[in-house]
Formats: sequence, C-alpha cells, structure tokens
Amino acid sequence: MSTVLRALGLSALLTLVPVGIGVGVSGDRTPAPEVASYRGTDLADFDTTSAVVRRAPFCAMVPGEGVTEALGGEGELAEYGNGEQAKPLPAGDVAHEYGCVWTGADGAEARGWVFAPPVTGARAQEVAKAAPAKGCTATAGAPAFGTPSVALVCASATTRTASYRGLFGDAWLSCSLTQPIAMAPAELVARTGRWCVAVAQAAATPSA
Repeated sequence: MSTVLRALGLSALLTLVPVGIGVGVSGDRTPAPEVASYRGTDLADFDTTSAVVRRAPFCAMVPGEGVTEALGGEGELAEYGNGEQAKPLPAGDVAHEYGCVWTGADGAEARGWVFAPPVTGARAQEVAKAAPAKGCTATAGAPAFGTPSVALVCASATTRTASYRGLFGDAWLSCSLTQPIAMAPAELVARTGRWCVAVAQAAATPSA
C-alpha cells in the first residue's frame, strides 16, 4: 500500500437563532430581551460540493460555539501541522496533515484535519470505496461532504464515533465526533454533520 494511501486511510480512521426570554412580571410590558444562541447548520443544508478548502492550518478559524455544541461543553485544543509528531496521532507517526482535536471533560472529542499533499479524484475514489475498518459501518444515504465523500460510524465498548471525509478541489478534508456510547446514534450523526459544516467553513476561510 502506498505511503499516500496509508496516510489517507489514517485520516479516515453554524447559524445564530434569536431566542426570546419572557419576563413574568405583572404589569411589565417591556419587550423581553433577545439572546443569540448558537446552532450549527445541518450538513444536508450546506453545499459542500462547491466549497474550496485550503491545505493549510485552520484551527483558529473554527468558532468556539461550534466546538461547544459538538462536545456539549468546553474543550481543550491540541493542534498539529504537516511533518510534526503529535499526541493525537498513533505513537511515532509523523503528520501529513493539518489537524485540530478538542477534548471535553467527559472524554468526548471533536476533530478536523486536512491532508497536506494534493489528492487526485482517482485516489479519492479509491479511498472512499475502501472497506470500512473493523467496528465501523458506512452510513447509507449520508449527505455529501465534498466529491467523492464517505461517512462512517465506528463503535467501541464505551464510545461511538461518527465521521465524514471527502475531496474539496484537491484537498482531502476529514472531521469526526466521538461521544459516550450512551448518546443515541441518530443524535451523534446529526451533531457530527453540524460539526463538519463548521470545520469545512473554517478550512475554506481565507487566511487573514
């Protein structure tokens, strides 16, 4: 198996809504203040086929509200770059990507990473059609996350991970969300879709 395909295989393993708050004071006709609460964009409502992703660092562009929504709380960031040895990667592996990992207090993880070298459409098709790893299942009918793209749900004894990955131009972008096994699979997949929109938007944002 080629080095590029192996690395790609390793990589494979949000809108403001005003909410009115009523004040129950008799005789008080002052309009209730509006508080903006963050809610991500569902993946099905986001056109990932026309997005252009940079093969460059993007962690600083990811909105903190998107991280909080994905994890269900605050998260601690670990960031790594192309050519680095990083804790989020298997021991001894050198990154061929730019990635970010946010870890929550309960062990939940929200990840996003983009492969550093350019990827051809043919190689992307090969990776997208590869058989899922043990413990993982492809999500049938999943919304597109680039072209081509693939969606997986992987389960262990204590956690479940949903992930999307796909080709945006010549950039292979991946994202995943890991939550305790108690979270309903449908909720995990929906939350992961919103998280992946935040990742795609951040990776597509031009550098300042």
